[in-house]
Amino acid sequence: MKSYKVGIIGATGMVGQRFCLLLAEHPWFKVQVLAASPRSKGKKYCEAVAGRWAMTDPIPENIKNMPVYSATEDIDEITRQVDFVFCAVDMKKDEIRALEEAYAKKECPVISNNSAHRFTPDVPMIIPEINPEHAEIISAQRKRLGTKRGFVAVKSNCSLQSYVPAIFPLLKFGVQDVLVCTYQAISGAGKTFERWPEMVDNVIPFIGGEEEKSEQEPLKIFGKIKGDEIVPATDPKFTAQCIRVPVSDGHLAAVFVRFKNKPEKQEILNLWQSYSGEPQQLNLPHAPKQFLHYYAEDNMPQTKLCRGLEGGMAVSVGRLREDTQYDYKFVCVSHNTLRGAAGGAVLMAELLCAKGYLD
Repeated sequence: MKSYKVGIIGATGMVGQRFCLLLAEHPWFKVQVLAASPRSKGKKYCEAVAGRWAMTDPIPENIKNMPVYSATEDIDEITRQVDFVFCAVDMKKDEIRALEEAYAKKECPVISNNSAHRFTPDVPMIIPEINPEHAEIISAQRKRLGTKRGFVAVKSNCSLQSYVPAIFPLLKFGVQDVLVCTYQAISGAGKTFERWPEMVDNVIPFIGGEEEKSEQEPLKIFGKIKGDEIVPATDPKFTAQCIRVPVSDGHLAAVFVRFKNKPEKQEILNLWQSYSGEPQQLNLPHAPKQFLHYYAEDNMPQTKLCRGLEGGMAVSVGRLREDTQYDYKFVCVSHNTLRGAAGGAVLMAELLCAKGYLD
């Protein structure tokens, strides 16, 4: 695989910091540019994140002294230096849409962790093991943008990464209804316990906008390309409650599923065990060897024990059993800033590279 020069837009935020760690020694991607808000412009990266570095690992040596550009003011300079960018910024949605399309129109592809473009009909929202074929919509998006190379591709919300991968192999049985309750770590809000002491020994039963994303985004992922847009699926029907819990990293989901054609328990377990997608077949650098791990123990999966499985890129599943109101229920765990955010975006970029979209 050829080498690509990449930029990180929003490099000082929590997801941006995670990008720095993931990309510091990536075999295909070399970090060429770091960008953030104008107030960080001109600083060394280590100065820009002083007092705000939230990762347990230190700032990579090959990144800490790099200069920080302005994500909004230096688009021309940034796009001259890179092959594509990762984007994770804290701005209003209309501003994010404009910013990402500005980069794309400079013939610089954007791999986005932001939610702003998730429901733009010709922007693919890709979980690489589930809907890699949605990358085919990029040609329609390029036509709309008037670009030859530039485009925007987004990853889905972090909450979905725990339960959508476990549901997808089961669609063959006619999944009709899904009830999901997510228990989400504070890093999903860009926080640590030091920055958010109110979360210690506390639970908050509301996360703004999260339930709508958790109910609607799976339908686009399960959707089909028709003409110049991705048309969301109409089934299954999702209902969600999303709760913030005092956990540093790792989202847990309790899932209840009703089928049109109820499978046997062992059929479900066999599907989870055997399931793999294009990332595994292509042996992409960040692809987990076993995408879905099932635990037979009653007290598993646990966020602290399972979130780091296969570099934080695998999904852990357990407690599959029949239910009195739905057909089955089970529990899933994923790492929200790895599989659910920066890691998922890096894996998507690897997939798009392997398919030739970033050449």
